[in-house]
Amino acid sequence: MITQRANFDWMLKELADGVPQIQQIVVLSADGLRIARHGGDPDIADRLAAACAGLQSLAAAVAAEIPYSEGKMRLVVIEVDRGLFYMMAAGTGAYLAVLADETVDAGLMGTRMRDLVIRIGAHLTSPPRHDGQSA
Repeated sequence: MITQRANFDWMLKELADGVPQIQQIVVLSADGLRIARHGGDPDIADRLAAACAGLQSLAAAVAAEIPYSEGKMRLVVIEVDRGLFYMMAAGTGAYLAVLADETVDAGLMGTRMRDLVIRIGAHLTSPPRHDGQSA
């Protein structure tokens, strides 16, 4: 796991408190390693982070096909039975992922996630790893 460069606990808790339908928050590197989490099971957070790596790659491939796009994924939303998944780019090589129940206000969720990324985006940057080690 990448060593946290800052303590994200209070910032992630603030997001969860502001949107009570949130079940789990994960901050991850582009290669799918969990950097931080709030709520839920740590094993689920690790699996979610790994899945997000593939998802952000697919989203970037789709974005590259959009005319005049820079090909960068900003936000992915997946609606499933009884829940929603959000993933937002959150700094260079880092992403913010959130699982919420079906009653969440989508506009509120997007706004709160974007506010968090703007406030702490520089801290949500995952440096490239060399030889399997964190930088």
